Amino acid sequence: MNDATMRVLVNHEEQYSLWPNHLDNPAGWRDAGASGTREECLAYVREVWTDMRPLSLRTAMDQRQS
Repeated sequence: MNDATMRVLVNHEEQYSLWPNHLDNPAGWRDAGASGTREECLAYVREVWTDMRPLSLRTAMDQRQS
């Protein structure tokens, strides 16, 4: 699987995952716009996923601070 083309998926909570390019997206996940080797996809995820908290938690915490 090291040579397999992967793509990056994201869900409604803005959590990221790598997925084999030849498979359909699982329910609840959409393409994040990056594909390539596993290493390239991991580099993309490290760059864009800077806050590991789910979106619902970030939103709730932001509302409590307001």
